Amino acid sequence: MAQLYFYYSAMNAGKSTTLLQSAHNYREQGMDVLLYTASIDDRFGAGLIKSRIGLAEAAQVYDTQTNFSECIRASIDSVPESEPRIACVLVDEAQFLTRVQVDELAEVVDALSLPVLCFGLRTDFQGETFPGSARLLAIADKLNELKAVCVCGRKATMTVRVDEQGRVIAAGSQVQIGGNERYESKCRRHHRELLSAAR
Repeated sequence: MAQLYFYYSAMNAGKSTTLLQSAHNYREQGMDVLLYTASIDDRFGAGLIKSRIGLAEAAQVYDTQTNFSECIRASIDSVPESEPRIACVLVDEAQFLTRVQVDELAEVVDALSLPVLCFGLRTDFQGETFPGSARLLAIADKLNELKAVCVCGRKATMTVRVDEQGRVIAAGSQVQIGGNERYESKCRRHHRELLSAAR
């Protein structure tokens, strides 16, 4: 039975790596997948999912105007019968989904019996949930936490934002695209201490 999955974590837990491995697993079985990534994150080029360990693959881009129900149905309808069938939808940077888009992805699962796997951050650098992540936490059939590690060795569940000198930033817009140069994964204790000191 198809389900809506949310794989979440702090930065550097291997979300994109896991997504690309899942795509590979489907293709090894003779099935095809639809890959989506957020247009707002173009650090590696528009429409590219790239992991920190070097895996990369082209994907369709989405923004806040994308209607997933329509796009996915159109993609399925355009596949010739001689080609492998689309068996799964994988969404990277799922924290940037809107609430409506998460509901559209749930509709794809329910109406088309197509599994949808979403990968993203649970919270921002201030410890607040992203709208897409909040909706996924509310309605996903399966929640899977991917583990990251804090510098102290504890499980990192939070992310801090740093400036060009590596100092923790306590204020700013919720979305600022970046990687290791902009964000660090921390345990809850160190996240709290670093944010308090930055304030």
